[in-house]
Amino acid sequence: MQTKTPQRRSIRLTRRGRIALVATTAAVIGSVVALPVVLSGEQVEEPTSLTIPVGWRAEQVYTAIDKVLALRSGTTKKELPAMKLPLPAEAKGNPEGYLFPATYPTTEDSTPRLLLSRMVDATNEELRAAPLAAGANSAQQNGYRTVTIASIVQAESGGTADMGKVARVIHNRMQQEMPLQLDSTIDYVRGQNTGQTENHNAPLDNPYNTYARPGLPPTPISSPSKEAMRAAIAPTPGDWLYFVTVKSGDTRFTAEYQEHQRNVAELKENRQRAAASASP
Repeated sequence: MQTKTPQRRSIRLTRRGRIALVATTAAVIGSVVALPVVLSGEQVEEPTSLTIPVGWRAEQVYTAIDKVLALRSGTTKKELPAMKLPLPAEAKGNPEGYLFPATYPTTEDSTPRLLLSRMVDATNEELRAAPLAAGANSAQQNGYRTVTIASIVQAESGGTADMGKVARVIHNRMQQEMPLQLDSTIDYVRGQNTGQTENHNAPLDNPYNTYARPGLPPTPISSPSKEAMRAAIAPTPGDWLYFVTVKSGDTRFTAEYQEHQRNVAELKENRQRAAASASP
């Protein structure tokens, strides 16, 4: 039985307004392909590599692999069911959240399965490392749950400084049986990066709708960094239930509903001033 009050059930956690910038930057740096160079009159092919930024979704990784391996668009995703990647049973063959952000070298022998397997192996290696292993194997949390929480922390945090607090809000809300009410999970299922609470007023009958459904979404929603995984395992101590980024670099965390309302009001005022100043 849920113990939340009607007020708390209606509150939404406002995400940072930095998502669009991150997505744009990631699109530029996502796949790095070296060009041939000329040495002593001969063309020498430099090594090719694929860079996966933190916070990327699996769909973005598939597209980048197709590009770096010069494959027909959609090839990697189409071949995924037959790959049998080293994923936990809970993943049901879906590598979302397990495609570890890093740079991976490629050669003429590289295949989508080889690259994805390396990414999954890297995530599993991180989960086996202490102190992650101890936390991920605790009675309250397993590896897949850790990655799911970490992926949300990655999507909701503007940087590493706030990750522990964001993770604590997630843990506190689940402990009190409050819906998580996170824009990032709805953005994920819609394939968007809006970060705007106002865009989520329409009903969405989907297990990723953390406004309407309790608990975590059924899968991770991004590729988290090791810092996000550590935050998911060992959140910063605190009683926070709400957070909102009032302006860049100023995220407010609170356990009080009324204080959160004041913070949200300040955010809206800041947005209105910014819109007014941008008007011709």
